[in-house]
Amino acid sequence: MANIPSDNTAEQDVMARAVKEAIIAGFVSLGMFLLYVGIVTYQDINNQLVWGTRWGLLAIFVAVAAIGRFVVVGVIEPHLDRRKLAKSKAGILEISEEKNFFHKHFLKIALVFLLLYPMVAVYFRGAQGSLIFVDNFGIQILIYVMLAWGLNIVVGLAGLLDLGYVAFYAVGAYSYALLSSYFGLSFWVLLPLAGILAAFWGIILGFPVLRLRGDYLAIVTLAFGEIIRLVLLNWTDVTRGTFGISGIAKASVFGIWSFDVGAPNNFAKAFGLPMSSGYYKIFLFYVILLLCMLTAYVTIKLRRMPIGRAWEALREDEIACRSLGIDTVKTKLTAFATGAMFGGFAGSFFAARQGFVSPESFVFLESAVILAIVVLGGMGSLTGIAIAAVVMVGGTELLREMEFLKHVFGPDFTPELYRMLLFGLAMVIVMLFKPRGFVGSREPTAFLKKRKSVSGSFTKEGHG
Repeated sequence: MANIPSDNTAEQDVMARAVKEAIIAGFVSLGMFLLYVGIVTYQDINNQLVWGTRWGLLAIFVAVAAIGRFVVVGVIEPHLDRRKLAKSKAGILEISEEKNFFHKHFLKIALVFLLLYPMVAVYFRGAQGSLIFVDNFGIQILIYVMLAWGLNIVVGLAGLLDLGYVAFYAVGAYSYALLSSYFGLSFWVLLPLAGILAAFWGIILGFPVLRLRGDYLAIVTLAFGEIIRLVLLNWTDVTRGTFGISGIAKASVFGIWSFDVGAPNNFAKAFGLPMSSGYYKIFLFYVILLLCMLTAYVTIKLRRMPIGRAWEALREDEIACRSLGIDTVKTKLTAFATGAMFGGFAGSFFAARQGFVSPESFVFLESAVILAIVVLGGMGSLTGIAIAAVVMVGGTELLREMEFLKHVFGPDFTPELYRMLLFGLAMVIVMLFKPRGFVGSREPTAFLKKRKSVSGSFTKEGHG
């Protein structure tokens, strides 16, 4: 009779594997962080390069990696395995069609929360004190939501890997900055104009890449993004190069009220309110919220139209798409143009919000962050992408407020300097536990008789 391993033996094996992998993770993290964290360089008073060591901080990073791996292997993974086994024995499906109240009305709850968010912030912190919540955690996140939704049309729906999406963001921002500075046009005129100009550049990009797919397409779009940045950097007669364009005009409430301090129709003066820059940020919050809603509405409508079906067909198999008689040239161009248009909208809003633009704001890292948000949220899922933007962008902004980390890692620890390190760590964790993104199921736009959710594990790249 074969010996059946007992539960104690199985637990001992799990713990032994957890200890082994924790030790390996510790050595790997030691090799990774030795030069990045353990050694620091700086210039002394004689302008000489001096290097020092931070062994204590390095030890904390190694300990966190080792303990984290031990907890994942020894506690979290066995718990998830037991949970899946219990569900399979009970006959519970991975995708359940029964939804609770929160899942049914999630979008309505989120919209109500966003509408009330600035008012709640002002009520508790005042107009000036609410700036950090309305601007850093509100407007900043919504800008990335809009950018990610625009890129989602190109990557998530049409399946075209675009690594230069930040170029359209830059075109929108500089279109607003230059036309506002030289011609004095208002925000409400330049907003659609910036989107049209960005869409035009999207078509220009689309023509050279009509025959490219996969990695080749990614390389060409990456080059396009860098070309735009270098043009902005070196065309100093127009863009002022590294100095950027400052003094960009603020947006107004349809020309009725202005947010300029010296204007006779100043918003605060008109309503007898104390002077504060918080009112302008609150106004911008509702503007970007409206732009995000417009982006979501247009994306949903287009996805249900023939062009949206053509995008999805192109994403799944371009050869089969062409064999069905779909014009892949027009399909790619419309995807690039539509996605670029929303990038241009976001860029013009960014210029109005900042009042200053420079090429340093449109580097490749921005494209990588936007693409990461799309992938982490679940390509093709608007809700998942919005959640990913809140987690990733909001998480990195939250690091600026985590002063208590200095008590853990030492007084010299600056949390915001490590935001990209933690950003990458968060992406690894999400990909381990949710490889198809935050939203791993899809409801197809075309269905027979009854709409059914499809698990992301049964579909290509999580699409359904």
